[in-house]
Amino acid sequence: MPTRRDVLAWGAAVAAAPALAACAESPGAARRTEQAERRPGQKVNLVFWSWVPLQKAVALWNRTHPDIHVEVQIIPASTSGGYQKMHASLKAGTPPDLAQVEFYALPEFMLVNGLTELTAYGADKLEGAYVDWQWRQGVFGDGVYAIPQASGPMGYYYRQDLFERWDVDVPRTWDEFRQAAIKIRKRGRGARICTFPPASAMWFAAFPWQRGAHWIQADLETDTWVVDIDGKESLEVADFWDGLVRDDLVALMPDLQGGWYRAVQTGDLVSWPSAQWGDALLRGNAPGTKGKWRVTQLPQWEPGATASSNYGGSSTAILQGTRHPVEALQFAHWLNTDPGSIDLLIGAGYGWPAARIELEQTALGKPDPFFGGQVYNRVFQESDRNVDTSWQWAPTTTQSFSHIQDAFGKAIAQREPLVDALRDAQGRVVDDLKAKGLKARGA
Repeated sequence: MPTRRDVLAWGAAVAAAPALAACAESPGAARRTEQAERRPGQKVNLVFWSWVPLQKAVALWNRTHPDIHVEVQIIPASTSGGYQKMHASLKAGTPPDLAQVEFYALPEFMLVNGLTELTAYGADKLEGAYVDWQWRQGVFGDGVYAIPQASGPMGYYYRQDLFERWDVDVPRTWDEFRQAAIKIRKRGRGARICTFPPASAMWFAAFPWQRGAHWIQADLETDTWVVDIDGKESLEVADFWDGLVRDDLVALMPDLQGGWYRAVQTGDLVSWPSAQWGDALLRGNAPGTKGKWRVTQLPQWEPGATASSNYGGSSTAILQGTRHPVEALQFAHWLNTDPGSIDLLIGAGYGWPAARIELEQTALGKPDPFFGGQVYNRVFQESDRNVDTSWQWAPTTTQSFSHIQDAFGKAIAQREPLVDALRDAQGRVVDDLKAKGLKARGA
């Protein structure tokens, strides 16, 4: 059996997936998955950890599958301790059977032997039901380690009523976005076009992604992670937001928190470049704005382009140590492909489905009164087609996000350029990878 260092030295990029798959042979989780014997008529109980309110979909499963009962336990979101809780359960040998794990975090769980390899239970036969690129997020080497749940194609939410009142054109490019921000600043009596949230590195990452950057890639010849967080495209994006911050054209506050929701509700924030799953957040937290929102494509870095990006995305993972992998896989596949489940998950705001769907045959294809009757998900359907799916995540992404958030917070507090913050984060990310025993270098 190879040592952990031998395995990691072999290369750990998702593109060089055999290395991460081989980590399943290294120690990590306190116990390994085993299928328990099941007597005829015996009821199985599964525990599922998630921060998305999936209870209605799970209740449908429980009504229609009385022999396999699933209990949803709501845990903190990934950035609020959810993953720490999962890793602690793996070390203690007390993991749930299933857990929501975001795409970016899957390599981290692979490195600690935290995921069950599912081809032994027939997962490889399920691939055709899913969108290709989302399916590949859970594939490492020849193994399947997670069932894709949903992604977050990006779009541009905006208050049509206020844009019309202030004679602001809906921006088609980021240059036009800045011009719109200037008009809103002048005419909006304290309103801003949006916020720049320093503590949301994943949100920021979507814009270099759209610009054509690749923060992490694998040099397959040398089995080395190549880090390029401070590359040309990323610095251009940071400089763009730097200008908006410097000229007081965007608000500086955390997003998706109380103050942000209040500003959205009152019209102090009048647009939001964000993912498809943001619709439920607007609907649920700014009900007084019903009928006033519209959605269009993300502003472009080049006129006439159609490039998009992705913000978020999760899988339903079966953690190492479950005693019911067959039943857990059966549930995970049903959860993410059953039409009734998908409609309930859409209502819960879980994101853009990983299953292959016909838009008009789901709740996504219906006109929505909150968005003035717009069939707004057509925008996200097109966005999903225009995401650069070659973007990769490293097995230290959580640490990388922390470095970027810390650097952005410091830069804004000290009125320093965001481009310098990215340069600082670049070196720290390389160091993190090396600390894991991986080969890493800057681009």
